[in-house]
Amino acid sequence: MPEPTPEAGLAPETLAVLRSWADSGGPRATRAHVVLLAEEGLRDADIARRLGVSRQTVGSWRHRWQSAGLPGLQERPRTGRPAAVDEAEVITRALLAPGGSGASRAIARDLGLSHATVASIRRRWQLPPDESPAPHVPTRPPLPGADIWVMGLYVDPLRAVLLTGTRPQAPRAAPAATVIGEDVLEGVDRALCTLLAATTTASGTDPADDLTLLAYLTDAAEHHPDIALHAVVLWERGAAPAVREPRTADTPVTFHELPARTTWRGFLRAMIALDSTSHPESSRRVYLDLVAALERHTQLSSAEPAHWLRENVAEHLRASRRTELSSHPPSFSGVNQIDLGSFNECVVIESVRLSGSITRGEIAHRTGLTQQSVSRIARSLLDRGILVEDAQRRATSGKPRTPVRLCGTAAHALGLHIDPELLTAVVIDLDGAIVCTCTRPVSADIDPGEFVAQVVALGHEALEKARGAVREDGLLGVGVAVPGPVDIASGTVLNPPLMTAWEDLPLLYLLKDHFPCRVLIEKDSLAAAAGERWIGRDRRARDFAYLYLGTGVGSGLYLNGDLYRGVSANAGEFGQLCAIALGRMAADGRPELLPECNPPVSVADFAARLGLRPAGDGGSTAAYRAVGRAAAAGDTAAVTAVREVARAVGGGALGLVDLLDIDLIVLGGPFFTDDVAEFYLDEISRTVNEFPTARRLRRVEVERSVLSAEAAAVGAASTLFHAAFTPRLRGRDRA
Repeated sequence: MPEPTPEAGLAPETLAVLRSWADSGGPRATRAHVVLLAEEGLRDADIARRLGVSRQTVGSWRHRWQSAGLPGLQERPRTGRPAAVDEAEVITRALLAPGGSGASRAIARDLGLSHATVASIRRRWQLPPDESPAPHVPTRPPLPGADIWVMGLYVDPLRAVLLTGTRPQAPRAAPAATVIGEDVLEGVDRALCTLLAATTTASGTDPADDLTLLAYLTDAAEHHPDIALHAVVLWERGAAPAVREPRTADTPVTFHELPARTTWRGFLRAMIALDSTSHPESSRRVYLDLVAALERHTQLSSAEPAHWLRENVAEHLRASRRTELSSHPPSFSGVNQIDLGSFNECVVIESVRLSGSITRGEIAHRTGLTQQSVSRIARSLLDRGILVEDAQRRATSGKPRTPVRLCGTAAHALGLHIDPELLTAVVIDLDGAIVCTCTRPVSADIDPGEFVAQVVALGHEALEKARGAVREDGLLGVGVAVPGPVDIASGTVLNPPLMTAWEDLPLLYLLKDHFPCRVLIEKDSLAAAAGERWIGRDRRARDFAYLYLGTGVGSGLYLNGDLYRGVSANAGEFGQLCAIALGRMAADGRPELLPECNPPVSVADFAARLGLRPAGDGGSTAAYRAVGRAAAAGDTAAVTAVREVARAVGGGALGLVDLLDIDLIVLGGPFFTDDVAEFYLDEISRTVNEFPTARRLRRVEVERSVLSAEAAAVGAASTLFHAAFTPRLRGRDRA
């Protein structure tokens, strides 16, 4: 059939999907040809004659296209058994059913199948209801092992290959909620269809593609040496190439055909669903990276094959580094006696925390709970050691009232802050008091494995130092503050700008091997804001923005009574806001990476340009502190340098105030020192009060943080207290 040449009215991605359908054969090919020929300007009668179908069929599909677009060309639910059953689609529905409700009868109803058919497919794939996925994937030959990962994808004009990895042991228990959605699956399908259409139009095939595939497989085996790799051929044109022979030294990967009753699209969706629901590391970010790689290759219009290979997987790194990092045996186990039984208990604890010391009557007045409920809850919390009674207060009438307060020793948490220049570990109690602090200088270009080993060693050093103050069962967990961006779902730190040696490091899962308790990871500026809220008590009981001055400037936002993390938990990227406020844009249109938003470097550089050169060679931190001391002493060059940086930060703060309509900004972090504090406070306060649009309606307070220089580490520890004690009716589980 001649290839139609449609008019320019179709979007490129839609045209690519229609072309891929037209080439794939089957019912969707006819529908795609109807649309493409209609766009070419042919009449219904001409289209019907060319395709060998009736005019009514052409008219029906044209109407569905005009009313619903691509979804209108899909199969609609119909009574009776479908003409063909894609087993992989059943498996995908079972894995991604909302709330884990992948019941066979519900799937059968949605797909128009019988319950017996769905149950039979699930038995064949060994995917029984209400159990963690540990399936048998019936490729030809079957994939060995119960733990299956998606490791890569390769596409050339001859074939498409899905690279999977297997291990013999079953995967860990599935997370409480799926970490990937239908939108991601559709994105992968759309990007791959577009790429397929582009490779289909390539002139001929290159025999060198076989060698390119071999090189890709060899590279994959070297990149992932601790997992057995298998290449599943999604589609193929022409005769099977030589690389389809069994595994050899030259082809370190075994080949498999699709299961007998699946399509390549359905199988790809099922493998992604299986991977993401079995492994928290295989988050949306991994498959959005895949979509981006496919789209990038299509845009380049390159004749080279497209290929994607995922980064090292945390589970595999854990196995290889377990002995390497096990010199410090676990010393504390997680606490389990603090199991708050109701939302009201959290409300009472929050009221006590904000007040410091408060009577039961005052709690009832503030929370709206009855006196009886407050008394019952307070008695339970006193019995469990979470609250203690304070000295009695004399009353004007009646018996003296006995206030209650949090018992600081009821729980402790370890906070770790990872910075390009300094590692910090603190242990704090429930009141926010620092029990002990440990620090260790590091280099930003250190090997990630050695870096993690040092983090673990420092954490155990702090716990050992605090052993006399922390009960064996009194550690709530470990909070880790890291520079962003960070993938919270998989616990992966993604290429921090000032840590060049880190590339998609699965930090959270590496640390979990060494701390047998709950471990939470948080972006450093957000962690600092969380600590400010917890320790600031009633002084921080309203909305505020926390500006964190570290090796870079970040922000943390408390809005509507809770920490605002954003969709990906990476809210608070403050540097670009400063660049936009100052009109500093790169040639390609993106905001510049402002030097002013790296205070330890920029302050010293500005001072040097003005003729002030700090003595010594102690690095950027020492130079910054020297300039700060000079500014406090009145040196003109030092004062000018500090104010220059403060003005840039103030421009970003102005954007926050105008955007969020907040009236409190808190400044803190390791480089918000006493020597320079007044300069920052003065400059930022002037900017956010003189220039906002609504300046006549509010006065913005700019205050010092209640936290010490260890703000991010203290905040990281306090995230454990927030997770355990802050009242929430809904929210994400960060276990």
